[in-house]
Amino acid sequence: MTIRAHADAVLALLQAAPGSLKVLDGAVPKDGVPPYVLVYFADVDPELPDSRALEGTSERFVLRVYAHCVGENSATTRALGERVRTALLDVVPTVTGRVCWPIRREDGQPPQRNESTGTLIMDRVDVYRLESVPA
Repeated sequence: MTIRAHADAVLALLQAAPGSLKVLDGAVPKDGVPPYVLVYFADVDPELPDSRALEGTSERFVLRVYAHCVGENSATTRALGERVRTALLDVVPTVTGRVCWPIRREDGQPPQRNESTGTLIMDRVDVYRLESVPA
């Protein structure tokens, strides 16, 4: 069970989305031009009592997916967010050796303006959750 295996499953779902969705894993290249989806991943230590077996070991793995939908205006950013939602929400990904639950959306923010580079970009962040247990 690794973060990478779960992250790869999510990235594969995003890259398989219809159309040309530009998906970036954790970094934007210097020449990166919107629109794109910048994705970050973080594992979560599940502290819920029902996540642990009777022996006290946790078997559940929880991955949070932070999807930054970046576009040159609000409409583009919204459209990217909807494409990410369609690609991930309620989908049960395949991770070798694991049984996954459907991906859920946990949180989101409306698009935020950023003109720090002299060019307007809008960034919408949505947070998704992927959970699995050993197969």
